[in-house]
Amino acid sequence: MSDTDGKKPLGLGGGAGKRPGQVKQSFSHGRTNTVVVETKRKRVVVPKAGAPGAAGASGAPHLGDPSKRPAGISDAEMERRLAALKAAKAREAEDTARRAEEERQREEDRQRRRDEIEAKEREERAREAALRAKAEEEERLARAEAEAKVAAAAQRKADILGTKSRAQTQREQEEARQAAAAAAPKAKDAPAAAPAPAAGEETRGGGAKTGAATSSPRKTDREREERERERASKSKGEDGRRSGKLTLTAALDGEGGRTRSLASMKRKQEKARNKALGFGQKAEKQARDVQLPETIVVSELANRMAERAADVVKALMKMGMLVNMNQTIDADTAELIIEEFGHRAVRVSDADVEQVIDTVEDKAEDLQSRPPIVTIMGHVDHGKTSLLDAIRKANVVSGEAGGITQHIGAYQVTTPNGSLVTFLDTPGHAAFTSMRARGAQVTDIVVLVVAADDAVMPQTIEAINHAKAAKVPMIVAINKCDKPDANPQKVRTDLLQHEVVVEAMSGDVQDVEVSAKTGKGLGDLLDAIALQAEILELKANPNRAASGAVIEAKLDVGRGPVATVLVQNGTLKRGDIFVVGEQWGKVRALINDKGDRVDEAGPSVPVEVLGLNGAPQAGDVLNVVDTEAQAREIADYREKAAKDKRAAAGAATTLEQLMAKAKADQSVSELPVLVKADVQGSAEAIVQALEKIGNDEVRVRVLHYGVGAITDSDVGLAEASGAPIIGFNVRANATARNAAQQKGVELRYYSIIYDLIDDIKSAASGLLKAEVRENFIGYAKIQEVFRITGVGNVAGCLVTEGVARRSAGVRLLRDNVVIHEGTLKTLKRFKDEVKEVQSGQECGMAFERYEDVRAGDVIEIFEREEVQRKLA
Repeated sequence: MSDTDGKKPLGLGGGAGKRPGQVKQSFSHGRTNTVVVETKRKRVVVPKAGAPGAAGASGAPHLGDPSKRPAGISDAEMERRLAALKAAKAREAEDTARRAEEERQREEDRQRRRDEIEAKEREERAREAALRAKAEEEERLARAEAEAKVAAAAQRKADILGTKSRAQTQREQEEARQAAAAAAPKAKDAPAAAPAPAAGEETRGGGAKTGAATSSPRKTDREREERERERASKSKGEDGRRSGKLTLTAALDGEGGRTRSLASMKRKQEKARNKALGFGQKAEKQARDVQLPETIVVSELANRMAERAADVVKALMKMGMLVNMNQTIDADTAELIIEEFGHRAVRVSDADVEQVIDTVEDKAEDLQSRPPIVTIMGHVDHGKTSLLDAIRKANVVSGEAGGITQHIGAYQVTTPNGSLVTFLDTPGHAAFTSMRARGAQVTDIVVLVVAADDAVMPQTIEAINHAKAAKVPMIVAINKCDKPDANPQKVRTDLLQHEVVVEAMSGDVQDVEVSAKTGKGLGDLLDAIALQAEILELKANPNRAASGAVIEAKLDVGRGPVATVLVQNGTLKRGDIFVVGEQWGKVRALINDKGDRVDEAGPSVPVEVLGLNGAPQAGDVLNVVDTEAQAREIADYREKAAKDKRAAAGAATTLEQLMAKAKADQSVSELPVLVKADVQGSAEAIVQALEKIGNDEVRVRVLHYGVGAITDSDVGLAEASGAPIIGFNVRANATARNAAQQKGVELRYYSIIYDLIDDIKSAASGLLKAEVRENFIGYAKIQEVFRITGVGNVAGCLVTEGVARRSAGVRLLRDNVVIHEGTLKTLKRFKDEVKEVQSGQECGMAFERYEDVRAGDVIEIFEREEVQRKLA
């Protein structure tokens, strides 16, 4: 009996609910250490079956005896614990059953796949066995035929010889048998001669035996040898395939004993398995309808046919065309290629790409009311923006340079009655004609602002003409009625000259007296707008692809190309793909007039759109399309059409016209300039204003204009042409400034358009030739002519009027006819050379390179003065 009998072993465990464990510690340099730790096991108290507090026959726990439960456990807590234990066991049983069912289904699927593969393999083995049996049968028949031929030949030979001995005949038959045995494996491909017993042989005495009697003993031996050979070939066909050894006998046995290798059989089985599972099957080729424009790039043609570009290039080379995948081919050649690849060609025109733009008419039930679009128009400084500020309760004028509007501003205002109105504020300066025309084209109502103290002015008349051309109703807002010299009645009377009859004068045009400063009449103006909008019944369909007009476009350094778009139909959403003019893009962000980002913009809502690939032209139409490919294709077509139009305009010019233009250009002095502006509308207005500067002698030539900051390329162009760079609300970047300083290019910055125009006009005026004016300062009469050696003829004169100066110009008059004009060579008073001689004094005069002077001639004395001209 050991020392530990009846005792617990020493250790760290010891306590109830504790059990010892071992933990392996790892140290550096590969050292380890094993320590003994104790772990505590949580004790769960569960009432025993039949004990008080355990579940009875009815399933309800008996909680009558608290002394049988652990201390601190109430009846409710005990019941909750038992319920939780039962629920856990039920969930565990359900999970176990579910996992077992899933495993059983997976095993059934695996077994079914294995059975299918084995069935395929058995079918393949049966087919191979049938093929082998057929081959063996053909081989046996070929061998029997060969033996019969050999036997017939031997019989004929025996009949001919007749004198051979029996032993000699046996030897010949034996050799024939051996030859037939050697040729037997090749009998399937080329039947060879095989030994066969002779049909009979002659005796020495000349008597011949019958064929049956002589061949019967050798036939038995031959059949036995054939059976042995068949057994050998059969065992070799079954087992030789799997044996790895190649013996000399097997190698010399001929081609008839060759079988497929083990690797070949594995490949065959793998192919059959893949075929059964449906892998590696070649997809059936589809015939496609290929849209074919007038010209197409080879790679694009391959993409539309879903063919490899290399195959298309190869087909073109077979047709004798050496092209690569990036070259363009004509439609006829492309149609031949399409038909060769089994597809159908659908001819389309280049203009058909724009048909994807939705032009479907909206149904009446889909139309919903939309806010009116109101454009504020009028003369400069008549208070258009101030009036809009008073309506918006904002201060926009302070943000405009010089207090004049130089951009089209788009705002949405909520009126006191809760309705929305979209306002467009257009510039009133004469240079912004195109902006006013653009505002009138996209608007529903025009508010014509006329100052009560200034009446109708040129831009007021122009705004009236724009509104009439766009067939848009007008509302006349007579502003500045708070001024003492205001005369609204004069405004109404002046408007009659331009066929604008207001309601106060029995017309149909609403007129409202307002004051942007005091707020007078603003409510009446909004009511007039609401009334006019109600009459127009403005509606649009918000549930369709969006379309709108570009009010303004600019190039922002941080945000890229930005376009201010007024949505006219549909709803523009973030992520929409659109095409606008020659540009396209994807809506990256939408920003409303308050500077907040929005997810969508409905009809009559102005928003800034980010995500264009380039700055569009102001006035372009934005249309949403389905895919980027469509947008890119439409933009490329429009750009190509614009280039072709410009090229056609240049090609239509005749040689005579070009020569006349060149001759005219030589006689006209040009002031070249480069213009960069902050927005597209300002750039257009500046260019239009600069083109109007000049006359028959001088003109301003805009080499290039664009939107965005001044760059190195602008400086390079300006250096090459010797032109200054005009920056309107933009600046040059650091590298462009350094380049301009090094190359001597002038950079001029402006923020007010009339300052820019005045400076360019002054610069162009410097190219004008100065005007020469003549001021007559005196007359002299020749009294006598003296001949002086070394000097020539000298006229003794009397200054009758004014003064005679040596630096002045002179004309010689004879009988009031000018016979010479020139300068004085000398002017003397007595013997002294003087600068001038006063009236009533005598002097001597000699002309430069002219001596035909006579007594009685009159000398007219004058001075020339150059006066610098200015452009009007």
